[in-house]
Amino acid sequence: MVFIVVMMAVILALCGVIAAYVAFPHRGEELPGAPWLGDAMARAADAMPLLEEEEDSGESAFADRW
Repeated sequence: MVFIVVMMAVILALCGVIAAYVAFPHRGEELPGAPWLGDAMARAADAMPLLEEEEDSGESAFADRW
């Protein structure tokens, strides 16, 4: 039972961090009350690798199936 309560608390904390990132630093605004947390989240987001967009050849992805 204690394990479930601890895991739920961890999940809720993670949800709070994600919501705070989406609400403030993702839009380029400072996180009120904890600017250090916003800076840390922005640095972590910049460190993540990005997927490159594929070049669109003008055809639909399903064009060869028909």
